[in-house]
Amino acid sequence: MRPATISVEVVLALPERQTLHRVQLPAGSTIEAALAASGMTGMSADRVGIYGKVVPAGTVLNDGDRVEIYRPLAADPKALRRARAQRKRAER
Repeated sequence: MRPATISVEVVLALPERQTLHRVQLPAGSTIEAALAASGMTGMSADRVGIYGKVVPAGTVLNDGDRVEIYRPLAADPKALRRARAQRKRAER
């Protein structure tokens, strides 16, 4: 039997702090509803996920899910690796 309400965590990790909100929602709620209930709607939620897997904001949540708001990368990791490799080659 499905519970009438679910409990989920909404988290955002910034370089200086982590924000975590636990919210109670009706069963069948989406990530969008969790963001609204947590008060984090002002954050850019272009990329969100559940336990490290990127999913659409319309995804229906299960009890105990951890909704993660992903912030944009400051730099492309591949580009950084390429630049480091080029610097090392230039130093030789």
